[in-house]
Amino acid sequence: MAADDPSSSPVDRADLRTRVDKALAEFLARRRDWLASVDEAVLPVADAVEDFVLGGGKRLRPAFAYWGYRSAGGPDSDRVVATVAALEFVQASALIHDDLMDRSDTRRGEPSVHRRFATRHRELGWRGDPDTFGDSAAILLGDLCLVWSDELLHDAGLPPHTLARARPVFDEMRTEVTVGQYLDVFAQAAARPSVELAGKVARYKAAKYTVERPLLLGAALADAPPAVSAGLSAYGLPLGEAFQLRDDVLGVFGDPAHTGKPAGDDLREGKRTYLVAAAFERAGDAALEVLESRLGDPALDPAGVATLREVITSTGALDRTEARIAELTGVALAALARVDLDPEAGEVLTELAAAATSRTG
Repeated sequence: MAADDPSSSPVDRADLRTRVDKALAEFLARRRDWLASVDEAVLPVADAVEDFVLGGGKRLRPAFAYWGYRSAGGPDSDRVVATVAALEFVQASALIHDDLMDRSDTRRGEPSVHRRFATRHRELGWRGDPDTFGDSAAILLGDLCLVWSDELLHDAGLPPHTLARARPVFDEMRTEVTVGQYLDVFAQAAARPSVELAGKVARYKAAKYTVERPLLLGAALADAPPAVSAGLSAYGLPLGEAFQLRDDVLGVFGDPAHTGKPAGDDLREGKRTYLVAAAFERAGDAALEVLESRLGDPALDPAGVATLREVITSTGALDRTEARIAELTGVALAALARVDLDPEAGEVLTELAAAATSRTG
């Protein structure tokens, strides 16, 4: 059977990531050729996007989209895999811009995009301010990735009428993540964080575009009945929020060898996450003084990180966040059990729930 022939046979689950990577690499090779035809000066852009997109990532979003599609009875094909791979460019855009807004130095153990281009500016002795150049490059590369998410979605080879069903989901998802990014910036600027606002940031900045919308995108591609789409949404939204809360815990307590970012980086950036908001909510006067004086200090040293970790732990915020992760995951799995899905897809979605919420990086 040819690779693009529809098939309802069991899928090699471990191979899905390889197929997504292949689709991304082939698309980026075509885009590199086009960039080279413009000017050699643009080739570092191709290098940076290739390194960023192909150099890491869990491919969770394409996985949720693919299995959302399969859960509604959609047959396997390389065209579907290439279509859902477009989600990786949405992710790349969000991360490149997020690193710039947070002034993060690294991503996945490598220099963030704005740092990469600032370093290039310095090394080549160009005119002007290197950091301004790096910031500008990161904005443009993030925008370019968002444009390329559209291109891959439409160039993967699915029929126009199939894409027309999925397009509203794709558009809504990109609007939601952009609004969620703004809410994240707003929360950091606000005088005091709240658990309610932190939860909303988690839902819009990450939960929806990580799990719920990819699932619904896949379901739309398969022309799923409303009951299946509703069930996938009831599973995807709480699971996506649990995913983000796990990310928040790792941003404070994670091992840099697994997270690819310095220990306590979220504390230096002053992230107003659910974890931090919970600590503020239950902090006494002494703990509150520590939070207000040290959170968001870019020069925070390891001792300062340890002090803030102790406050977060002693206020019960870590336990509260872990309990919330468990609660949300339970709600998601209970919702999944109520949906009439393809059995293999239901099994994989259960496995993905564990992968999303129990990870160490």
